[in-house]
Amino acid sequence: MSAIVKEFVKGLWEELPPFRVVLGLCPTLAVTSNAENGLGMGVAVVFVLTLSNLIISALRKIIPTKVRIACFIVIAASLVVAVELLMQAYTYPLYQKLGIFVPLIVVNCLILGRAEAFASKNPIMLSIADALGMGIGFTLSLTFLGAIREILGSGTIFGHAIMWESFHPAGFMVKAPGAFVALGLILAGMNAFNRYQSRKKGETPPDCQNSTCASCGACGSCNSINER
Repeated sequence: MSAIVKEFVKGLWEELPPFRVVLGLCPTLAVTSNAENGLGMGVAVVFVLTLSNLIISALRKIIPTKVRIACFIVIAASLVVAVELLMQAYTYPLYQKLGIFVPLIVVNCLILGRAEAFASKNPIMLSIADALGMGIGFTLSLTFLGAIREILGSGTIFGHAIMWESFHPAGFMVKAPGAFVALGLILAGMNAFNRYQSRKKGETPPDCQNSTCASCGACGSCNSINER
């Protein structure tokens, strides 16, 4: 049970997909003009990621090694088609807003990355826990990013006005540049928080704190590059 909890919890902070291991940045930046879009995309990814991890883990001893990536893509594509049909049936306006990024879930590096790195090597329960943790972390990240952009860019949250009457929204926040600005602010805040925690524990903050290397755990190699 402790192993299952560990695999679930890691995706909520330690390996938070968009901000810590930098996976799935394309939809993270493209669809988060508001909180609703971020939540909708996140839920779709949770569905595909969880079921793909379950199926791949169950078939990991049957899938030939040489064609495993092709098999992973076929499984993900089948699940994405199911997501598209469900969204068209029950949340068609949201489906129209997300547009091409729904079918592109097939090639989302988060889906294929977890399939290759985890589900193909671990039992079903651990793979489901990994998928749920990563998926929920991804959903919360997109919703949070979308909420920040929507509040600053429109003065609303999930379409409901929350700012004062004299508030002048920064229109660029709901456009492409706003995605990069909001993402940068979040990454800066996370790095500052990590450094604060390290100092509070009496530890020396690592020199390599950017999220691009958070998933490799090889800060020694990064430091050697900096010394050059």
